[in-house]
Amino acid sequence: MTSTIAVTRWIPDEALKVLAEAGEVKLSRADRPLTPDELREFVRGASAIVGMLHDRIDGTVADAAGPGLKVVANVAVGYDNVDVPALAERGVTVTNTPGVLTGATADLAFGLILAVTRRLGEGERLIRSRTPWSFHLGFLLGSGLEDKTLGIVGLGQIGQAVARRALGFGMRIVYSGRSRAAEDVEKALGAKYVSFGELLKSSDVVSLHCPLTPETRHLIDADALKSMKPGAYLINTTRGPVVHEAALADALEAGEIAGAGLDVFEAEPEVEPRLLDRENVVLTPHLGSATVETRTAMAVLAAENVASVLTGGKPLTEVRP
Repeated sequence: MTSTIAVTRWIPDEALKVLAEAGEVKLSRADRPLTPDELREFVRGASAIVGMLHDRIDGTVADAAGPGLKVVANVAVGYDNVDVPALAERGVTVTNTPGVLTGATADLAFGLILAVTRRLGEGERLIRSRTPWSFHLGFLLGSGLEDKTLGIVGLGQIGQAVARRALGFGMRIVYSGRSRAAEDVEKALGAKYVSFGELLKSSDVVSLHCPLTPETRHLIDADALKSMKPGAYLINTTRGPVVHEAALADALEAGEIAGAGLDVFEAEPEVEPRLLDRENVVLTPHLGSATVETRTAMAVLAAENVASVLTGGKPLTEVRP
């Protein structure tokens, strides 16, 4: 019997070709996330699901698919949208797409750092508004990065890639996380392991690269923001709920930190309204992995995971409970 592969949203042709060799592809034509009811109906009878980070895939979705469901391939590194234990109980393999988006996400994170510290968004908006301006020594002064401290929360692959980019700008690196990095990684980056509290107090830029877990939800809350330097900047390219957006808006209004650069949001795609009109906030719509090369590689890796499992092989990048 031919396997049915349910793909919840558009993916590149390169990935569709891989999937077509493993089964019959059922592609959602909705140019939006499916509602929970739509998702359960869409996956009915599927042997595999290729899902996106906005798809909440839990036991009810697996049950709707039926006992023939073998694999769920999440086209993302993070998998907080997938109930891995519930799927494991039903014998369903879960995979993600690590590694292939490291460079693109690190580039975007550092782009946000430059944009907010050098006030690039403000400058562009000024020109586009046709506001008269002229050069003078006090015009749109930002903050330089050389000899400043970058605090990285989560020194995994993406965190390390951001650190390497920061070294080129003459920054010092401190980091915190659930575990300490290998000695050779610390040495190569000149990175110092510190407590989360010390990182907040000592960093000129705080960049978040930790996974979203119950422990990291609202990791950056009102207390954390009060601990940061008044001249510090917050960067988030990991998952929106790591930051309490209302608390961030409060801190910016009170001048507790200098600015923020956000690529992800707590209730994505909605954004805390008070952040939208702030000149010292740079906002991008989840563009961390948004290059043709990276998004294609992510989709192909997800497809290869599906094809391997459906043909009796082992998944390439399995997420274990």
